[in-house]
Amino acid sequence: MSVEKFIFSSESVTEGHPDKIADQISDGILDAILKDDPYGRVACETLCTTGLVMVAGEITTKTYVDIPKLAREIVKEIGYTRAKYGFDGETCSVITAIDEQSSDIALGVDNALEVRNQTVTEADIAKTGAGDQGMMFGYACKETEEYMPLPIALAHKLARQLTKVRRDGRVTYLRPDGKTQVSIQYDGGRAVRADTILIATQHHPEATLKEIHENILEYVIKPIVPPELIDAKTRILVNPTGRFVKGGPMADTGLTGRKIIVDTYGGWVPHGGGAFSGKDPTKVDRSGAYMARYAAKNIVASGIADQCQIQVAYAIGVAEPVSLAVDTFGTGKVSHEKITELLRKHFDFRPAAIIRDLDLRKPQYRALAAYGHFGRIDITPLPGWEKTDRAEAIKKDA
Repeated sequence: MSVEKFIFSSESVTEGHPDKIADQISDGILDAILKDDPYGRVACETLCTTGLVMVAGEITTKTYVDIPKLAREIVKEIGYTRAKYGFDGETCSVITAIDEQSSDIALGVDNALEVRNQTVTEADIAKTGAGDQGMMFGYACKETEEYMPLPIALAHKLARQLTKVRRDGRVTYLRPDGKTQVSIQYDGGRAVRADTILIATQHHPEATLKEIHENILEYVIKPIVPPELIDAKTRILVNPTGRFVKGGPMADTGLTGRKIIVDTYGGWVPHGGGAFSGKDPTKVDRSGAYMARYAAKNIVASGIADQCQIQVAYAIGVAEPVSLAVDTFGTGKVSHEKITELLRKHFDFRPAAIIRDLDLRKPQYRALAAYGHFGRIDITPLPGWEKTDRAEAIKKDA
C-alpha cells in the first residue's frame, strides 16, 4: 500500500449473516465428509432464503451425510431458533440437489498411484494436478499480532464480540445478523487513528436506538478497539438507518462464496476471485490461497520483509504453478528475486504437497466459515497456514 495519507476500510459480518449461514452449511457438510472420508471430493453450494435452505453441487464420497439434518443443526447453532427471527432451523425446508464430480475434472486431479490412507509419495505429488486454473493471493504484515491489516483484524474482532455478547446474554435483545466496518487513517504507512467505526446489528423490535448505541459502545467497541485509536473526530455509527429488525435469510438471500473479501484481507490486497467454503482441498481456490498465506506469513515472520504479498497461479491438471510473484511494497530487506528463490526452496506449491504440508484432509473448515480464514489465532489448534514454523530457516538462508 502507499505510504501517503489515506483512509482504508474493511468489513466483516457475523455468523448470522445470510451469506455466512450458507458458507457454514457448505463447510459443515465438507467437514462431515472429511471426518469419515479424507479423500472425498466436495464442491458444495448453499442458498438460504425465507424458510428455505437449498444445497447443490458435486460430491463424490464413500460416506453418507444427512445433509438436511446437518443444515438444520447449523442454523439452530447460529441462533435462528424462532420464527420471529425470520428463519428457524426447525421449520425451514431443506432441498438437496447433489451430483457426482465431473469425470473431466477428476481426470486432471486424480492420482492413479494414490492409495487411501497411505503416505503420499513424491510420484503421487508430481502426478496430482490442480483442480482448476486460476490465481490466488496470500498476504501478511507486521501491523497486528495476527499478521493481518488492522482494518480487517478489527472488523473481525468486533463481529466476534457482537456475537459473543448476544450469546452470553449481556445484550439480550440482539439477534444473529450483523455487520461491522472499520475505517483506519494511515499516515506514512502507519495506522494513526480510527476514522469511522460502523456496527449494524439485528435486534428485537422494542429495543430503542439509544439503548442499542449505548450497549454496543460499552460492550462491543470499547473492549475491542484500542483507545489510542479513538479521538474526538472518530465517527461511531450504530444502526445508522435507525432500525434493523428484519434480518437473516428473510431479509436477504444468502449464498456460499459471496463474502470472499471478508474471508481474506478485507480488500487490502488483490483477490483472485475464487471462494473457499464448500470446497475440498484439491480445489486450489482454497488450498493455493492457504499456501500463499502460509508462505507470506513466514516471510514476514523471518524478518526479511515487513509486508509480503504472493500471487500463485495454476493450470488445471498441472501440478507445478504456472507463475509465482512477490511484492513487499518497498519493505523487503532482500530482493524480490531472492525472496522468490527462498519461496521455491522452502515451500512446495504443488497441490498434493500443499494438502500434505498443511494437513488439509481433516475437518477444520466450518470454524473458518465466519470471521475470516486468515489471522485466526483464536482457533485451537492453530490452522496449518497460520504457523510460522519455517521462518527461522528462511532467515538463515536469507
